[in-house]
Amino acid sequence: MAMRFELRFGLAAVIATLHDILITLGFLAVFRVEIALPTVAAILTILGYSLNDTIVVFDRIRENLHKKGARKRDQIELVNESINETLPRTVLTSGTTLAVLLALYVLGGAVIRDFTVVLILGVMIGTYSSIFVAAPALIEIQNKWGLGKSADQKKRPQPATV
Repeated sequence: MAMRFELRFGLAAVIATLHDILITLGFLAVFRVEIALPTVAAILTILGYSLNDTIVVFDRIRENLHKKGARKRDQIELVNESINETLPRTVLTSGTTLAVLLALYVLGGAVIRDFTVVLILGVMIGTYSSIFVAAPALIEIQNKWGLGKSADQKKRPQPATV
C-alpha cells in the first residue's frame, strides 16, 4: 500500500485494518464464538474486504490531491469531498455483499452459519472503518508527522503569534 500511494496512506490503512480485526475479535470473544478454521477464513476475508474498501477511498483522495490547485485547498475539505464521492459505491457494495451474506445465513446450513455471522459483522465494521477511521487517521498522520507535505509547505514560515 505504501508503495502505490505514500507512507501516510499505508499507515492509515494499517490502522483501519487493525481496527477491523480487533473489533471483530472483540465481538467473537464477547459472544464466545469458537475460533475454528472457518472463523479464521472469515477474519482473513474481512481483512481483504476492508483493505480493498480503504484503498478505494484512498485512491479517490489521491486523485483529488493531484487535481490542479488541490494542494492549496484545506485537507479536511478535500478528504470529505473524496469520501462523499465514494460513499455511494461503498454503500452499494456493502449492501449487496450483506444481502448475499444474509441469504447465505438463512439458506445455508449450520456448518457455514458461524462463518457467515463473522463475515456479516466484519463487512459492517469494515465499511464503517474505511469511512470513519481510515480517513481521519490519514489526516491525523499528516498533521502529526507532516508526512506527504511538499518541500514548499515544509519550508514555508509560520505566521507569528502573540
